[in-house]
Amino acid sequence: MFCCLRTVKRLCLEKILPQCILQSRSLSGADAISALRPFYFAVHPDFFGQHPKEREVNENSLKRLNGYLENLQKPGFRSFKPTRLTFYVRESEPNSSNVPESFSASGFRAVSFTLCTRDLLSTVLDILNSCSLSTEHVQSLNVNSQSRKEAKTVLNRPIKWDKTYYSFTGFKDPEEELEQAQRVETTLISWLDDNEASAVKKLKKSLPLRKELERLKFELSHHLQLSDIRWQRSWGIAHRCSQLHSLGRLVQQRPEVLKNVKGRTLIFTDRSGMSAAGHIMLGTMDVHHHWTKIFERLPNYYKLQKRMLFLEDRISQLLGGIQVIYIEELQPLLTLEEYYDTLDCFYSKLLDSRLPFHPRSLRGLQMILESDRYAPSLHELGHFTIPTACDPATLQWFIIAKAQEARQNLKRKEEMMITEKELINTSTEKFSLDRLYKEPSVSSVQMIDCCKRLLEESLPYLQGMHLCISHFYSVLQDGDLCIPWNWKS
Repeated sequence: MFCCLRTVKRLCLEKILPQCILQSRSLSGADAISALRPFYFAVHPDFFGQHPKEREVNENSLKRLNGYLENLQKPGFRSFKPTRLTFYVRESEPNSSNVPESFSASGFRAVSFTLCTRDLLSTVLDILNSCSLSTEHVQSLNVNSQSRKEAKTVLNRPIKWDKTYYSFTGFKDPEEELEQAQRVETTLISWLDDNEASAVKKLKKSLPLRKELERLKFELSHHLQLSDIRWQRSWGIAHRCSQLHSLGRLVQQRPEVLKNVKGRTLIFTDRSGMSAAGHIMLGTMDVHHHWTKIFERLPNYYKLQKRMLFLEDRISQLLGGIQVIYIEELQPLLTLEEYYDTLDCFYSKLLDSRLPFHPRSLRGLQMILESDRYAPSLHELGHFTIPTACDPATLQWFIIAKAQEARQNLKRKEEMMITEKELINTSTEKFSLDRLYKEPSVSSVQMIDCCKRLLEESLPYLQGMHLCISHFYSVLQDGDLCIPWNWKS
């Protein structure tokens, strides 16, 4: 009899307890956004303009986090899977002793954590605690504090149901599910099994928009005689179509202002102007009035670009013929004015120092300038990264000492580029992919390793898909499959 009473009591608690906890720990979507403001401020990609790799990691993680938060707010949504996220967090208190992560010289730290909570309040607290951010402000939100205290009291009780209870009732043991999820690492096959249907559905839905995007891009490029139209970020297809429609309306309304764009590359990005690479930038938040001003200023930009090229040539002559280059994928998106100022400052320092480089002794080598570093370095792709504030004597010694290694790296880079292109073509053909590409933060070495291992697998799921090699698993809103370059089999 007592056994029966205990069973009934447990069944009642099993149904009532989660409901009470959920109600007491409820948090609105607006409250969650407000509570996460310190976190967004610490990880927002706009603050990582000088660090394109870290910026892209944060962009991808924010997309996955937003998807997780949206699912939490869907009524009746129960299918939760632990989500592993990595963020680069800006340094706010570098001298704090309670922060275990080490800060880089650039002023940020990498933080990884797994979300496995089923309500907004717990998720918000987990995020803030994982990033060593204060949670005191959460208490001031419009949440029933008394209910929260009661819920906390209930949650802290060491209740642990017997395993036979879950076997008898058919309920899933939450502790066992979480332990299993933490033990089992996501594999490529299992992830494709779980996400193929969703990706195919999104891809089919996006096909008309993809065709519309290609049509608009071709018509505008042909009409304006542009070299290319690109996007700085991975905006969705609908967003890109909207931007091209907006440009098309400007072409119809003010065709005379676009007479100087012939042969140029146009980039939709965060701000308007001309980039250090000589591309026309159209800020996606700007209106036609701002775009019109940029097109009207193009003759002046072209004059400044000539002066910039002259400065690069003068710096090259002073440094033994080494070529000054700007690499979009590895450097922040600088405006032409910003890059010119950087070159001018560095050129003045070289003139004053009069470094005794032998003419043309460094021909064939390459260098990029960066303003947020203090020591020169040699990149694995063969180019030197030179800080504008570098001591001239240190600069001379470093370049001469690393010149031979730089030439070897440049030769290896050419070989890798050929190998990478061949592997992309082979993989695209083998799996009948519609497109195979990588994020800029994925290096050629990583891409080559990824493709070689992919070619050893049998993956019928990928036929007709768009596959992006990234650092995380995700399905983009238009159906592109993103897999980490170091996926596990």
